Amino acid sequence: MIETRIHGRGGQGSVTLAELLAVAAFNSGKFAQAFPNFGVERRGAPVEAYVRFDDKFIRLRSQVYSPDYVIIQDPTLLTNENLLANLKPGAVVLLNSKDDASGLRLPPGVKVRTIYATELALKIIGKPIINTILLGAFAGLTKLIKMSAIERAIKERFEGEVAEKNILAAKKGFEVINSI
Repeated sequence: MIETRIHGRGGQGSVTLAELLAVAAFNSGKFAQAFPNFGVERRGAPVEAYVRFDDKFIRLRSQVYSPDYVIIQDPTLLTNENLLANLKPGAVVLLNSKDDASGLRLPPGVKVRTIYATELALKIIGKPIINTILLGAFAGLTKLIKMSAIERAIKERFEGEVAEKNILAAKKGFEVINSI
């Protein structure tokens, strides 16, 4: 089973990212689940979302405590010491940041990849909505989800120009993470 934890702030699209990833996994023939974890917080407050997918039925219904992958939408969240706690050995962190992650204290064996999704989103979408860029970057980084499944998930969620811009954003995230 592949488990992913997504950290962001309210309004950045963390829950939508989780849902799109789960739908893309489902479109790829996997069993999948996605769910958020937040309280009554408002825009800008820390939010977590979780995604699991597997080739077989998933019976587990708890939060993701020991993820294979962590996606961090806002690097200011790195001040939380628990953000990178309990990662599985060999876990990978995908971080939205213009800076490299050389100063980041990571558990042994954990890798980090950065992509400046905010800049890409501003160019492609016209707003700092980075979730589909990170979705494409996740697919490119992990090779677990095909771009065709992501495109289908985006088209099921959005319509028209919004869908097209988000598909372009996902493709750009896929392309950029593979060129680093």
